[in-house]
Amino acid sequence: MILIQLFVHKYKKKLLLPVAVIGIILLISIQSFIKSATPKADSILTIPLKENFNEEEKIEYVEDLVVFVEVKGAVSKPGVYELSEGDRVLNAIEMAGGYLVSSNSKHINHAERVKDEMVIYVPEEGEEVEELPLSTSSSQSSLVNINNADATVLSTLPGIGAAKAEAIIAHREQSGTFKEKADLLKVTGIGQKTYEKLEPLISVK
Repeated sequence: MILIQLFVHKYKKKLLLPVAVIGIILLISIQSFIKSATPKADSILTIPLKENFNEEEKIEYVEDLVVFVEVKGAVSKPGVYELSEGDRVLNAIEMAGGYLVSSNSKHINHAERVKDEMVIYVPEEGEEVEELPLSTSSSQSSLVNINNADATVLSTLPGIGAAKAEAIIAHREQSGTFKEKADLLKVTGIGQKTYEKLEPLISVK
């Protein structure tokens, strides 16, 4: 032990450099070992989670239901228009270009929700309109069958008085039953404007 101490004391200056080199080599070796012992990201085995579709939140997309409404009478662009269920009569009137200056819209219920196959008839100012709904769906239960209705029932239709009711019955007896609604135009005294008011309110079944 004493000999080692004497040796180190005598040659410490000469031994300083080799010791330092050895220390550096050992430090580098230790760092290399630590790095090699740390697993790399791509070497780690990943276990995918089991997908559980039953627990996933399902997003449902509800499509708007489409309805078709016909707008007739004193509007800029009469025709059949596609709307969404829940739209109002006002929306249908707007799609038809709005009212003409000569229109009479005081009996139109603009807040009413539209229904499929609905017909909205807008009369002109001064046009005789009986107290019948100006907008109606084509419910078969509320339609007047012009093939079997008597004069009293026919007279309840807008624009049909006693004389025209008798003319309808006379035409029916002479020419047979009406095959389609438009055949009503063949009756004397019934023109296009009158027919447009009647068409959503009548049937031939």
